[in-house]
Amino acid sequence: MRVMAQMGMVMNLDKCIGCHTCSVTCKQAWTNRAGTEYVWFNNVETRPGQGYPRTYEDQERWRGGWELNRRGRLRLKGGGRVKKLLGIFASPVQPELKDYYEPWTYDYSTLIDAPLGDDFPVARPKSLITGQDTKITWSANWDDDLGGAPENGELDPIIAKLRRENGEKIRFEFEKTFMFYLPRICEHCLNPSCMASCPSGAIYKRAEDGIVLVDQDRCRGWRQCITGCPYKKMYFNHKSGKAEKCTFCYPRVEIGLPTVCSETCVGRLRYLGIFLYDADAVTAAASTPDPKGLYRAQLDLMLDPNDSAVIAAARRDGIPEDWLEAARRSPVYKLAKVYQVALPLHPEYRTMPMVWYVPPLSPIVDLLSSQGHDAEDASTLFGAIGALRIPSEYLAELFTAGDTGIVEGVLRRLAAMRAYMRGISLGTGADESIAAAVGMAGPTVQEMYRLMAIAKYDERYVIPTAHVEQAHSLEEMGCSLDFEDGPGMYPSDSFGEGSGKPVPVAVETFHALKQRQTSEGSAQPGQLHGRVNLLNWDGQGVPEGIFPPKGDGDAE
Repeated sequence: MRVMAQMGMVMNLDKCIGCHTCSVTCKQAWTNRAGTEYVWFNNVETRPGQGYPRTYEDQERWRGGWELNRRGRLRLKGGGRVKKLLGIFASPVQPELKDYYEPWTYDYSTLIDAPLGDDFPVARPKSLITGQDTKITWSANWDDDLGGAPENGELDPIIAKLRRENGEKIRFEFEKTFMFYLPRICEHCLNPSCMASCPSGAIYKRAEDGIVLVDQDRCRGWRQCITGCPYKKMYFNHKSGKAEKCTFCYPRVEIGLPTVCSETCVGRLRYLGIFLYDADAVTAAASTPDPKGLYRAQLDLMLDPNDSAVIAAARRDGIPEDWLEAARRSPVYKLAKVYQVALPLHPEYRTMPMVWYVPPLSPIVDLLSSQGHDAEDASTLFGAIGALRIPSEYLAELFTAGDTGIVEGVLRRLAAMRAYMRGISLGTGADESIAAAVGMAGPTVQEMYRLMAIAKYDERYVIPTAHVEQAHSLEEMGCSLDFEDGPGMYPSDSFGEGSGKPVPVAVETFHALKQRQTSEGSAQPGQLHGRVNLLNWDGQGVPEGIFPPKGDGDAE
């Protein structure tokens, strides 16, 4: 057994309201540069729907992830070394710009400079790629909130698969429509197919925390990683000729701060923490013959941080004591392994993804309430699980390779938590039979409720800081993509979105952030030192220095 640590994320889909704040803040932090106008490291999809890029889940077309050969061994679905070498100068199995979308701006100068006349000037859409006039036909969230409509839902690869297997079971009649939001980032997999696909060896998985990154100096722009990633979270910067991807906000994580998408999430649906896993068993787990067994195989990889044998092995393998303590407090471990309510996205791709999801239960509660039922009653909830508006078959295709039993078990545990806590809230007492019906104890249900419903900041984000001997060198730059003429080094122009030189993570900004996240009370004016910006301001009072000092003659 070789114990390693892995940063992971869990998202509670019941809490996602589709506001896209996570996408916008990630965009501003990481892809607000020339060459990445179409890139969204974080995006929120309406399901059912085509996703971004369109139909990325159709691996018969895109050939992403792993499959088993005749001898039961893993091989890339897109082909091995020989096949990749033969097609290295032309990689046709990847989305084109039309599958993402052609980003645009508007010709605002026409509005500003148009001479006085009887007609109203129009700001035509301009392509951010070519600078020419364009027609807006698609975007990263074009089918936002329209997932249940026949025009978009019919094109969902999962819907197509279910219809082939189950005939007309999934029908888009008005009274049977359903939708939910699915935020997506890079999965930072234990068995990343993007890394195995790269001919240059530019993609690597950090030994200290498992975050998957791209070495910009070694990347040669072969784009095989885009083909290899089944989630299509690898992107090509057409300006620099390099591959880019979600970095899990590693400069923030290294100092104990959550990712930007987690920090700014309106619904507080994201949890961050670490898993301990057996690195020697990853290949065997990913080679599980039955795709429906991959979820259990991945769950078995997660080691119990309270087990004395695991602790001894982790110490032997150089994992620091504070990381072991963080693993014991990890919310992602509890949701995935202890309570078993979080599930991986498409385990059948065999990449062992480390961003997991709590499937949505809310639609069933809304439906029961609208029909006049007591939606929180245990017997009512349990009985309605099979008639959930979001079919369990659809959720199973997303999270358990088609195993509906696992999904329904998760939904029953979530329903039991609602019903059990209802009794406590109304003062009628805790009904232990509800917890026992789903194989849980009352105290465990209450712990799960606290974590999922009212957890505080330091309970949702348990992030051990990097050690000097592990993190190699904690750069002051907010982004390490700083090679000559690389991302972030372009000037802004009429149509590009370059942001100039990378902005250093200044020491005073770091201390202000740390103070804001760790202090018990609110910062008062005068306590914030150094330059003033909105990140440092807690919203109370007027930060010192934000306005010029008043002169003697100014009115009070």
